[in-house]
Amino acid sequence: MHSLPARLGPAHTIVRVKLRLRAFVLCAALACALAPGSAQIAPPDGLDKVALKWVDDTFKKMTLDDKVGQLVVTSANSTYLANDTDAYEQLVRKIKQLRLGGVHLFGGAEAAAPMLLNNNAGGPTLGQPLEAASLLNRLQLDAAIPLLNSADFEAGLGFRIAGATAFPRQMAVGAAGDESLAMEAARITAQEARAIGVHVNFSPIADINSNPLNPVINTRSFGESPEQVSRLTAAYVRGLRAGGVLATIKHFPGHGDTNVDSHLGLPIINHPRARLDAIELVPFKAGLAAGADAVMVGHIQLPALDPAEFSPATLSAPIVTGLLRNEMKFAGLVYTDSMGMDAITRKLSPGDAAVRAIQAGNDIVLHSPDDDAAVAAIKSAAKSGAIPVAQIDQSVRRILVAKARLGLYKSRTVALDDIPKLIGGRQSARIAQRLAQKSITLVKDDRNQVPLRVPVEASVLYLSMLDYNANWRIAAPSRTMLPELRRRWPTLTAIELSDRSTTEELELVRASAPRYDAIVVAVFVRAASGSGRMDLSPTLVKLLTDITRATANTPKPLVAVFFGNPYVPAGVPQLPAVMLAYDFYDLAETAAVKALTGQAPIEGRLPISIPGLWNAGYGISR
Repeated sequence: MHSLPARLGPAHTIVRVKLRLRAFVLCAALACALAPGSAQIAPPDGLDKVALKWVDDTFKKMTLDDKVGQLVVTSANSTYLANDTDAYEQLVRKIKQLRLGGVHLFGGAEAAAPMLLNNNAGGPTLGQPLEAASLLNRLQLDAAIPLLNSADFEAGLGFRIAGATAFPRQMAVGAAGDESLAMEAARITAQEARAIGVHVNFSPIADINSNPLNPVINTRSFGESPEQVSRLTAAYVRGLRAGGVLATIKHFPGHGDTNVDSHLGLPIINHPRARLDAIELVPFKAGLAAGADAVMVGHIQLPALDPAEFSPATLSAPIVTGLLRNEMKFAGLVYTDSMGMDAITRKLSPGDAAVRAIQAGNDIVLHSPDDDAAVAAIKSAAKSGAIPVAQIDQSVRRILVAKARLGLYKSRTVALDDIPKLIGGRQSARIAQRLAQKSITLVKDDRNQVPLRVPVEASVLYLSMLDYNANWRIAAPSRTMLPELRRRWPTLTAIELSDRSTTEELELVRASAPRYDAIVVAVFVRAASGSGRMDLSPTLVKLLTDITRATANTPKPLVAVFFGNPYVPAGVPQLPAVMLAYDFYDLAETAAVKALTGQAPIEGRLPISIPGLWNAGYGISR
């Protein structure tokens, strides 16, 4: 796991690869700078005289209201919003009156009543690139100082925006283990982000997922090895910067070893400082060494770093100022994680939370539940001396320098006509497909049945097993895998089950499954932020176990493909063949089908250990 892949073994090969990577970064940066509609990017190590003069001149003119506003970033959805709406007027009011420093862009959302049991309506939706760019352009024109806009494009712009390029989640990137592909994925993400007017990507995630029960990081992490997570974090930082976007490593100082979702509560990590230095902090140091422009601090309590009773890292001066600024010498931007998460809101009002975040040393308060209250509280604290004005000045200058480096003082809007040229397309999709295909990991094949070798006329049963029914709009399970399998086996029977499946339905499947010539099981389990769920229901686990026993002494293939949470197979150790995809969406399903049917090689390696079954680095090649 800690050694280089075999294909990079010989020393001369490593040298050639390094040279190619350097050349690639330079070419990619030049291509981005010359791309239609993209702003010129100042050299990463400093500002030219014109940019520095803009920073100085702008700073000299700023009032306390101007400065405080720069420290707060509001949020908006990337769905269509007309000028003549209350929602748009509220955004404009915040930009003009509160002088906010930027906008954090989400995808879309469809409201639904919070019903119990079969609540399948509503949920997240994808935004639209033209609408997102139009909204940000309009808000830029209303801002006295250019806005520094951000987004969580952890798996590419397509993670939030329809039609854009979607890449595999970071754990799939870890399974692929290809730094050059990771860097190229990041560069494409950056190019597409700049095309819609987003300048800061809250990525890569430098957390080491060492806890299989982690409900909020999980597949968002590159893996559990500090060395591998460090390599891929650094590669992703380089790729984002080559594409002209500020790279943000998160969630400092490490959110990987917890079983609490900070959207729902406050995680406490009790490791001593020596362990943090040896594990959690290693990828953050690698990301900073690679040139990360920003750090997002997590809502996690670490008594070894700050023993105060309620002092999550976001609000901790010993962590933000003491460790990150002073000890690790980080001089870039420091963002809070979303201040609307329960880890904070259960204890503090929006105003008090914002003040404590700035006092701790953060530059930017992100996604407050009440922007007005956050701005008013910070301003009051500055006037009273609770927050030194000199500290605010330092943060404001860092923010202005970031905006100058991005060239926003010269051009703050984007060309809508250029969006179809810069976002999506076959060339970018091919990179995503290569990365997804390399990630597919075969960890078990006791009967040597992968790839499937059953005739076209065979009767095949396809079982789609969901963790629960709600909120599958963006990643509707099997929408790609099922038609692809039916192309190969036209008589295939498809059945979907979930935690809501009745006893009668389960019994029907249990009785009929052994009659088929082959069985393919697709298991879809999310570790979704705020869901509180990350498992397969006991009734479905029992059904899988029963089917395995019923087919154990037959030549019939039984192959299970796990999408999403890769730790789920630990609950069904009897399965004869197990394949991992680490993700959902069409990309993962297409890659899984190609691996399952022998159209593509299988070469992924586990980036994490699955307790009691397989160690990190394991994988069967086909």
